[in-house]
Amino acid sequence: MKIVSTTNAPAAIGPYSQAIVVNDMVFTSGQIALKPDGSFLEGDVEAQATQVLENLQAVLAEAGSSLQKVVKTTIFLANMDDFAKVNSVYGSFFGEHKPARSTVGVKTLPRNALVEIEAIAVK
Repeated sequence: MKIVSTTNAPAAIGPYSQAIVVNDMVFTSGQIALKPDGSFLEGDVEAQATQVLENLQAVLAEAGSSLQKVVKTTIFLANMDDFAKVNSVYGSFFGEHKPARSTVGVKTLPRNALVEIEAIAVK
């Protein structure tokens, strides 16, 4: 196992890693709308989803992967009414690449974030 750490995404705020590489697989931790400096991005769900996906891009790049190599994502939403908005932002990052995906409505997320996304990718 290799621990992935980059300053281009927020540092882990607990006892976990930004991602772990095992063989040719990358498993990211969930990302919320923290900026790389650790400050929280206040804003609407689209702004937060954009920051989350930028964080995932940075972590995947450090691991030797990319959004185009993602095989599965899980999206956690504080409000399922935001599904279409997050889906639109998500689509703009993934384009024609369509990994398997689950979307789960949750009661609350860290820092009262509106969205969190985790990913599994190949290198």
